[in-house]
Parts: sequence; C-alpha cells; structure tokens
Amino acid sequence: MDGTNDSSQERFILLGFSNHPHLERILFVVILVAYLLTLVGNTTIILVSRLDPHLQTPMYFFLTHLSFLDLCFTTSSIPQLLYNLHGHDKTISYIGCAIQLSLFLGLGTVECLLLAVMAYDRFVAVCKPLHYMVIINPRLCLGLVLMAWGSGVANSLVMPSITMHLPRCGHHKINHFLCELPALIRIACVNTAAVEDTVFVLSVIIVLSPLIFILISYCCIVRAVLQIRSGSGLKKVFNTCGSHLTVVSLFYGNIIYMYMQPGNNSAQEQGKFLTLFYSIVTPLLNPLIYTLRNKEVKGALRRLFLHDKETRKG
Repeated sequence: MDGTNDSSQERFILLGFSNHPHLERILFVVILVAYLLTLVGNTTIILVSRLDPHLQTPMYFFLTHLSFLDLCFTTSSIPQLLYNLHGHDKTISYIGCAIQLSLFLGLGTVECLLLAVMAYDRFVAVCKPLHYMVIINPRLCLGLVLMAWGSGVANSLVMPSITMHLPRCGHHKINHFLCELPALIRIACVNTAAVEDTVFVLSVIIVLSPLIFILISYCCIVRAVLQIRSGSGLKKVFNTCGSHLTVVSLFYGNIIYMYMQPGNNSAQEQGKFLTLFYSIVTPLLNPLIYTLRNKEVKGALRRLFLHDKETRKG
C-alpha cells in the first residue's frame, strides 16, 4: 500500500523561512506591501486595457491575460505564506497543498505559453506589419489564449496527482514556504527516479520549447530591425518589444536558475528566495515594466484620470 489512505486528514508543515526567524517579521511586512501593490498594479492594467478603446488590440488582449494570470499566481501562494509568517502555525492541509501545487504548476505553464504567444504577436507586428490584422485576428487570439490555459489545466491535473500520491512514510515537513514540486518529491520515501524523469521531460516541453520559440522570434525581429532605416521606426519597435523582452528575461531567468540547482541544502535555501522572487517580485514588476516603457499605456492612464476628473466636475 502507498500509505495515503488517510491522506485527506494529513497535514504538512511548511518550514518556509523558520531557519531565519529574525527575517520572518520583516518578510511579512515587505511581502504584504508587495502583494497589495501587485493586486493594484495588475488590476489597473486589466481595467485600462479593457476600458480604453485605443488599447483594444491583440497585444493588450494578451497583456490583460498576463496580468490576470499574475493576480492568480500570487494569490495561489502569498496569502498562505503571509499566514505562516504571521504566527506559529506553519501547517497546510493535504487538500490545500494539492490545490496550491496544482495552481502553481498550471499557472506557471500558462505563463510560459502566454509569453511565447506574445512573442509571436510581436514577431508578426514587426516582420509582417502590413498583414498584422489579418494574421493576428480575434479568432486566432482567442484560440492561442485558450490553448495556453488548456495546457495549464492539463499540467495542473497530471503532475500533482502523481506527486501527491507518492508514499511519504510519515514525512510531513516540507522545506519550502509552499507546496512546490521538487520539495514534495524530496520527502517521498521511495525511489522517485521515474517521477523526476517525467518532470524533466515535461519541463523541456513546457519551459524550454516556448523559450526556444521566443528566442527564434526575437532573432527574426532583430534581423528585421537591422533593415529599418528610420529612427522613429526603430524607437517604435524597441518600445513594443522591450517590455515583453524584459518580462521574459525576469521570468525565464528565475525559472531556469531555480530548477537547475543541485539538491543540497544551500541550493534549497536559495531556491526559496528565488521562488519568492518569482512569486511576488516578477508579478509586481510586470505592470510597472509595461507602464513605464509603454507610451500607449501611459496615455490611456492619463485619459482615464482626465475623464474621471471631468466626470466629477460635471
């Protein structure tokens, strides 16, 4: 038997940052402020993209989904982390752990694919500008987004079901602040080589394949940019692609560094802080990056504020 007959009553202990008790109170305040700013920033991007008629384009359709994704992603782990940091209770139920793992994997999958979709959008905008509205039509946009979310749902069902049913022989202390895949695999009391091989194959498909596609897209964009003689044309390309490329660098830089670490204790400690960066800092920076580097979003915000002032005066 796998020893999971009473798994519904099982509780896990998330060790989190308990090795650094002096940091917990500081982390609580910093993470709470960052989480609230993340909620405000991404909600603002969604509202601006939906309310301003000038932003009813495929690029902002995808950006709306990215912001909604970031809202879901941070909310899947940060409230539980804040609860654990605030008090002595570090536990999470079996069901809560399974849900958190499913959301973490599923939403991570969606973000990998959505960033690749956004790279394709930028590729068509730069390399085939005259055919952009024909190629990136509403039907294709919806299909690509549904493909990304559907793949996320599929991954959120496959890996958690395998991982959560691994026998643990009473081990219930997870050396992390959330129910993350490698941390759960480490507390299993059987040979996990087959599961780790499955994780590796899925990682190549889900993480590296979209990254390769993004890199190829930007190679084509760079080649097209080198042929542009106009200074204003170059500036427009950098404005439209720079924000996305910055977000891609932040996201994939963390993911690749995090999952290529060896399984020693120092690497596990580094992994916690990298996951924290990936879970809260990246979703916090995304709306700032798209706002500060994008004149269209800044213009839309200005128009909404002016409209609001005029409405109040009237």
